[in-house]
Amino acid sequence: MTRRREAELAALFETASELAGMRELDAVLRSIVRRARTLLGTDVSYLSMNDPAGTYMRVTDGSFSPLFQKVRLGLGEGLGGLVAQTARPYATPDYFADARFNHTRPIDSAVRDEGLAAILGVPLKLDSKVIGVLYAADRTSREFPPEEVALLQSLADHAAIAIDTASLFATIQSHNEAMKRAEEAHDRLTDLVLRGGSSAEVAAAVGELLGGPVEVLETVPSLAVRANGRAVLLGDVWVCAVLAGSELLGGIALSGRPGLTDADRRVFERSAAVTALLLLLRRTVAEAENKVRGELITDILDGRDAAELLARGRRVGVELSDPHVVLVADGNLSGATHYASVHRGLAGSRGRDVVLALPSASTQVAREVAKALDATVGACGPVEGPAAIAEAYEEARRCLKALRQLGREKDAATMADLGFVGVLLGDRANVSGYVRSVLGPVLDYDAERGTELVHTLEVYFRCGANLSRAKAELHLHVNTVTQRLDRVTSLLGDWQSPDRVLEVQLALRLLRLQGP
Repeated sequence: MTRRREAELAALFETASELAGMRELDAVLRSIVRRARTLLGTDVSYLSMNDPAGTYMRVTDGSFSPLFQKVRLGLGEGLGGLVAQTARPYATPDYFADARFNHTRPIDSAVRDEGLAAILGVPLKLDSKVIGVLYAADRTSREFPPEEVALLQSLADHAAIAIDTASLFATIQSHNEAMKRAEEAHDRLTDLVLRGGSSAEVAAAVGELLGGPVEVLETVPSLAVRANGRAVLLGDVWVCAVLAGSELLGGIALSGRPGLTDADRRVFERSAAVTALLLLLRRTVAEAENKVRGELITDILDGRDAAELLARGRRVGVELSDPHVVLVADGNLSGATHYASVHRGLAGSRGRDVVLALPSASTQVAREVAKALDATVGACGPVEGPAAIAEAYEEARRCLKALRQLGREKDAATMADLGFVGVLLGDRANVSGYVRSVLGPVLDYDAERGTELVHTLEVYFRCGANLSRAKAELHLHVNTVTQRLDRVTSLLGDWQSPDRVLEVQLALRLLRLQGP
C-alpha cells in the first residue's frame, strides 16, 4: 500500500512538473487526460469544459465513439452534469443502474455507444469556480475506492492550475501578438501616408494584416455613419465610415472576420482615419493641379507666349504640340475638370461655357464628353499648338451656339457635321468637302459616264422644280428629265425632302462659285 502511494505521489509530481512546463492549452488538456487514464488504469479517460449552458466534451483518451466524443451535458444531467453543478466528485460502478443521475436519451446513447459501465468524475476547480470535469471510466463494472477518487481529484487540482496558467499565457501571447500587429499596422499605414499612397493600397495592407478582404466604399449605411468613425458589424461584415470632420468621404468594409478582436477592430478603425487623410490629400493635390490646368487653358485662349505655354503644359503632363480636339460645352465645370484630368487634357471656363482641350486625333471624343457631362458640345479639331487651340475654340463655340439654335440639346457636333450651317458659320469652312459630301455620287456618275445629272438638277431648280419648264429649257422629253431625276434619287437617296433639298441647292450654288 505504501509503495503504491509513493508511486502515485511520484506520478503526481511528475505530472505537475510536466504541466508546469506547458504553455499551449490543448497540449495541457491532452496530457491531463492521458495521465488520468495511466494513473487509474482505466479503459477511457476524458475531460469536459464548462460554459453557461452546461459542460461539453473537450478531450478524450481511449475513446472510439464519435457520438460520445461530441456529447454535451446540461447542468445536473448525467454524472458529469451533476459534478459540474455541485462541484463534488461522483462515482458509479454501473452507470445505467444508478438512479442518482438524471438520465437523458442523448447522454445515455453516447455512454452506451462507447460501452462504458463504471465512471468516476471529479471537478476541475479554480477557487470556488468549476471550470470543467475530469473523468476515468471502464467498460466493465468496478468500484472506485476513496484513494482513487482522491488521486484523480489531486490530478484535477494540478490540472486546473495548469489550465489557468495556459489560458493566461495564451491571453498574454494574444495581447502581445495584437500589440505586434498594431505596431506593424502603424508602421505600414504611416509609410503609406508618407509615400502618398492610395486608398486601395491602404485596403490591401489592412486586409493582409487582419486576414480578410478590405474594400473601399463610395457610400455606407447610415448606421455606420452614425457610429462616427467606429466600426460596426453588419451581418458578417465590419463597416467603418471614412470621415473628415463631419464630411462623409466614403467607407471601408472588412469581410471574413466577424469575430474581430478589440485590438484588430482598432486597427481597422485607424485604417479608416488614414484612408480619410489620404483622400483629403489626394483631393487637395487634384484641386491644385486642376486650378493650374484651368489657368493654362485660359492663358492659351488669351494668346499668351506659345513657348511659355508649351513649357507649362509639359509641367502638368500635357504636350500641347500633339493633336488636340477642342470642345466647348454647357456642362458643369467640375465634371469637365474631372474628365479632362482622367484623360490627361485641360479644362477651364470661358464666360458661361466650359472649354476642354483633349489629346485625341478624332472629334468622336465630343460624343463621349456630351454623354459623360450630360451636356451639349461643340467640337473642332484635331489641331496642334496653343495658337491653333485658341482658333479652334472660336469655331467650337460657334458650333455650340448653332446646336442650341437648332434645338439639338445634349448633342455633339463639329461644323462639318452641321452641313450647310457649318459652311455658313465656320471660319475654316471646307467648301469643296461640303460639296462632295452632298453631291459626290452625282459628280462621280457624270464624270465616269459623261452624263449631265448636275446640269439637269440646276435647270430643274432654276425652273422652280417644274418639269414642263425644265424639259423645255433642256430640250428633252419630259420622260427623259424624269429618268434623270430618278437616277439622282438612286444616287443620293431622298434628296427632295425639305432639309435635303436645301442642302442640294446650296451645294450646286457653291459648285458654280468654285468654277470649273
